[in-house]
Amino acid sequence: MDVELYVYDLSKGLARMYSLPLTGTQIDAIYHTALVLNGVEYYFGQGIQTAIPGSTHHGQPMEKLHLGKTELPADVIEEYIQSLAEIYTPESYDLFLHNCNNFTQDLAMFTLGTGIPEHIQNLPQTFLSTPFGQMMKPQIESALRGVTQGTGGTDARAPAPAAPAPVAVPVTQGTVRMASSLAQLEQHLASASQSCAVIFFTSATCPPCKMVYPTYDELAEEAGPKAVLIKVDISSAMDVSTKYSVRATPTFMTFLKGAKLDQWTGANPAQLRGNVRVLVEMAHPPHPHRQLRLPSFERPITNYVTYKKVPPLDKLVQKLQPHHEDPRLVSILAFLKHRSTTPTAANTPLPPSLPSFASYLQTTPALLPLANQFALVDLARLLFLDPRVSGYFAAEDPSHATLLTLLSPSTPLTSCPYPLRIVMLQLACNLSTTPLYHPSHLTRTPAGTQLLKTLLHLTTSSLLDPHTNLRVVAASLAYNLTAENHNARFESLPDPLSEEDQVELTASLVEAISQEEESQEALHGLLFALGLLVYEAESDGAVVDLCRVMGIQETVVGKRGVDKVSGEGLIKEVGDVLLGKGL
Repeated sequence: MDVELYVYDLSKGLARMYSLPLTGTQIDAIYHTALVLNGVEYYFGQGIQTAIPGSTHHGQPMEKLHLGKTELPADVIEEYIQSLAEIYTPESYDLFLHNCNNFTQDLAMFTLGTGIPEHIQNLPQTFLSTPFGQMMKPQIESALRGVTQGTGGTDARAPAPAAPAPVAVPVTQGTVRMASSLAQLEQHLASASQSCAVIFFTSATCPPCKMVYPTYDELAEEAGPKAVLIKVDISSAMDVSTKYSVRATPTFMTFLKGAKLDQWTGANPAQLRGNVRVLVEMAHPPHPHRQLRLPSFERPITNYVTYKKVPPLDKLVQKLQPHHEDPRLVSILAFLKHRSTTPTAANTPLPPSLPSFASYLQTTPALLPLANQFALVDLARLLFLDPRVSGYFAAEDPSHATLLTLLSPSTPLTSCPYPLRIVMLQLACNLSTTPLYHPSHLTRTPAGTQLLKTLLHLTTSSLLDPHTNLRVVAASLAYNLTAENHNARFESLPDPLSEEDQVELTASLVEAISQEEESQEALHGLLFALGLLVYEAESDGAVVDLCRVMGIQETVVGKRGVDKVSGEGLIKEVGDVLLGKGL
């Protein structure tokens, strides 16, 4: 897939004419940039926006640069962009410190491993380094904010001049998909061959259609991955209207497991809601656990456990002697220090040495005493708190050599010093900052599967550790690993964790629960992780069978008699309800 950089001049040539006499420095343009991938222009303004290339309010670009080709799949890029949406929000926009060029830099680094041209990246610093720049900064921010952020983009897949509501990324779960041709429509329908789909046949000249647009958008968000909701403008997609013999708008057509189910016309929001909700329920019958009162589990998990505490970095780096002055480390350390002391840490640009730092992380552990290796892993833990960094490593290191080196010491895990073991677990937890390290992505490749096995081994071998703090972190990692498995079930998707992995993890959790009598925090994590594995599991599957054979329900309920952990609230929810009534 080609990656292009679109470069716009917000000053319309005025910067080139007046910058030298006003600032003493020649500035050729006030740059706005966007990245074009797969026929979609991505840019940052009112959050992350998309458009048909060259169709934004900035007009035509002054320059189009071919940055290279990426081998990353489109869905991986889309998930990474979604992870950036928490950083690049409308409120976080800053013309000088957190702007469109920071976004294109991060996205270019992720897709290609190289950034955008330095003269574009460095323009804010170049301007602010002049006395005139410092004096005029507030006025320029006020004057250009509306120009730079604009009012929102259009869906890059929309065929007509009509402008639908802006979306973060194209073809994402929970949003209406646009089809401008029969080929696109059939592609969307094929993606729902094992679930259900709705086609909304509309046209640009249909006022009643616009009445139900908001309802249709709400239903798409409500259905999420359980259904594919498609919108087709038959006034431009003539091949679609011909095949489906649609002459009136609005017309709706539903499909269940690839076969047409129903068709109706008319702009009736109540009828639309009822029909779509019945369709989704037919495609995804509710699991019996949905009838139980389990507030901790009857929802998707969105909050993963991460470890953010920053130690004294200078003291930590001293443990890396004589490798503490390596240039690859110096800029990374400056980046970490800036993040730890800046209220808006997300505005900190990624260090240019990030690509070369991977080799430092891979080669340095073998050169350090075992007792000092924790310092290097701890630096990686802090680095991976940034979703841009974790996403970059996930994409640019497909062999996962860096993480396998840090999480697989040459010494057996049980022989590693306590500081090394606990920061390894914390680093593993921080991988959850990007969906690219979730099990569903890792199991796509042999290297990813190996990393997942390493994470599972790190978890299961640490749940019974004599150190309480280490058991707590191990339980947190178990929670992170099982959370996505739970979310997939909740959305009627296949389990990302294999049955073998689930059984191994369940057995370890059951054993750890039976022995935990000291830490309520550790027991909470263990019960939560077990509950995530059991909730909506197949009633005749291996996980449920193992729980029955090991008598875990009695073990969990019995924790009420252990003073130090008897107050744990999940004992009732997991022990009495899920394992009691749900098995």
